[in-house]
Amino acid sequence: MGEMTDKAKAAGNKAAGSVKEAVGKNNNDPDLEAEGQAQQAKGDAQDVAGSVKGKMGNDI
Repeated sequence: MGEMTDKAKAAGNKAAGSVKEAVGKNNNDPDLEAEGQAQQAKGDAQDVAGSVKGKMGNDI
């Protein structure tokens, strides 16, 4: 995957995770809240991977 693909997926995971976390908090659902936090962390990791690819090239 290229830099832009990773960054787009990261944005999607961050947004979806944020919504899940908020819904989990509002509905007193700790499992959904934790799932949202995990999905946001996955988005953060994808964002970092995209940045690295951007600096080093897509060959990594």
